[in-house]
Amino acid sequence: MITLSDFFGDSSPLKTHLPGFQPRAAQGWMAEAVAEAIADSRRLVVEAGTGTGKTFAYLVPALSSGKKTIISTGTKALQDQLYHRDLPLVGKAIGRPVTTALLKGRANYLCLQRLDQVDSVAASLRDDIVAVSEWRHRTRTGDRAELVEVAEDSSVWPIVTSTSDNCLGQKCPLYNECFVVKARRAAQEADLVVVNHHLLLADLAMKESGFVEFLPGAETVIVDEAHQLPDLATQFFGVSLGSRELERLVEETRAAAFGHANSEFLGRIDSLDTAIRGLRAAAPREEGRHQLADVVYALRPAMDELADALRGLSSGLEILADASPELEKSTELCLAYLERLAHLANEDGWDGLRWLQVNPRSLRLHLTPLDVSDTLASLLGNGYQSWILTSATLAVGEDFSHYLSRVGLQDATALSFQSPFPIADNSLLFLPPDMPQPSSRDHTAKVMETLADMLKLGVGGAFCLFTSHRALQAARHWSRANRRQFGGRTVFIQGDAPRDDLLRRFREAGDAVLLGTGSFWEGVDVRGRALSMVIIDKLPFTSPADPLLMARLEYLKREGGNGFMDHQVPQAVLSLKQGAGRLLRDQEDYGVVVLCDPRLTQKRYGKIFLDALEPMPVTDSLRDVASFLATRDRSGEVA
Repeated sequence: MITLSDFFGDSSPLKTHLPGFQPRAAQGWMAEAVAEAIADSRRLVVEAGTGTGKTFAYLVPALSSGKKTIISTGTKALQDQLYHRDLPLVGKAIGRPVTTALLKGRANYLCLQRLDQVDSVAASLRDDIVAVSEWRHRTRTGDRAELVEVAEDSSVWPIVTSTSDNCLGQKCPLYNECFVVKARRAAQEADLVVVNHHLLLADLAMKESGFVEFLPGAETVIVDEAHQLPDLATQFFGVSLGSRELERLVEETRAAAFGHANSEFLGRIDSLDTAIRGLRAAAPREEGRHQLADVVYALRPAMDELADALRGLSSGLEILADASPELEKSTELCLAYLERLAHLANEDGWDGLRWLQVNPRSLRLHLTPLDVSDTLASLLGNGYQSWILTSATLAVGEDFSHYLSRVGLQDATALSFQSPFPIADNSLLFLPPDMPQPSSRDHTAKVMETLADMLKLGVGGAFCLFTSHRALQAARHWSRANRRQFGGRTVFIQGDAPRDDLLRRFREAGDAVLLGTGSFWEGVDVRGRALSMVIIDKLPFTSPADPLLMARLEYLKREGGNGFMDHQVPQAVLSLKQGAGRLLRDQEDYGVVVLCDPRLTQKRYGKIFLDALEPMPVTDSLRDVASFLATRDRSGEVA
């Protein structure tokens, strides 16, 4: 029988199935640790640097264990990659038959009932609805990712998919043909199920509230990109209500009531529609987060009107509910939304934050817990499951305490494996001298001037990453006014096209410039000379005006902690590691990370950030940067 050491050694069967496979000691060590955690039903936290090969390091022991396993990924794209590419490859290599299943949230699956109810759509959506209608007869899974002819952000998808709010469940006339039901049945029967964090956390939230979970019971749960877990968990263990689901309730109740309701009932629907618009009108005009306590005086009349309208519609629906499953569902939603609104309006009995998110065409009320560690600890520490949490960024230096405390796993085994890439030889950290303070009005302009200087030195492409949309817009204006500074290179700017399209065009260009914010800090993979510089404008501290951060810092203060050093600095370090991690994605990659924040050398905490990027050499000399790039460019030409 092949051992894990053999599997990741010189005679690995992966060599047959994966061209270019190279044995990596850390990969084998991680696999051994994962296998032990699975065998002993323990909790293991692993930071695996870029290039470690963590995916195979957990897949091989999971598939070999014979135990029911759930693997959760950070995005649907990674979920598809894991299921369609990595799993089949490892399955062939180990030669062990394993039944697998891919399970996504219901909004990812075609709803046949809703498709059948479509009478007409806007002219701009006619081609898409025709494509969906034809695809329904070809697909076996109903997974919308199959239908590449229809854009992921097409407005047709909300029309032909369901949500947990509007799904009719077993009362649906097409329940036996439902793609969601089929996917869940397949997951129940599979040895290994691939999900994403949103689905996993929704399931954990159901367990926490006492409902029966919909994911299959598993002996092993592996969470990849686990650095996302604490922040995502706060969303799922809170309460929220947004204008979009309320508007959807109005639209679907009006459609379901056609032919059943009198004018008095239709007036109740109109009253709810008016109340929703009244709530949006009463909200602050400024987009972003607002503490509810700061705006509740202005919102209270509109919230009361909304509650009255929901109660009125609910009373009317009680008479009509038996007329159709859709009207019965509307009745349930009215009561559920009324309960959520009551929670959000009640200022007593909750140690969390009530806040308002204002978007261009919608708003959402939130009630968010400030600390989910106890909740996660009770769900992850049940004793009969092994939990493996892994990411490239979990520790501050070699210290896991910040992350472990946020997920409630202080007693978990924590291991760190450095990237096998030659970081000390192939990368350089440049701290430009004489940079203004981040709060300075001319800081972004100086960042862009530094970018222009860097572009004169190298042959590859550059990411310029900003910590705020305001800085990105300032950079946009600067780039338009100083187009010649880019030496003829193509400039891509976040927001001008979908992210995946921008990345594809950036890779193809080979020497382009991309200006972006949070969307490009993680989950982005550009290999080779197409990306040889990553310029970061500031240390990625969350805005001190963010109400969620303010409340969390106040909570930590009450608990006797230091909010800045215990939370803000560690969070920013982990974010910086993610951003800098965009540079080296392959053994042969090389390049420069540029940090345009003078606090790295002026503040005591700056050393924590620099230490976290070791063993990357540091310089403040542009001449050193020029020499480094020239040497690497020449060696690349020779190769």
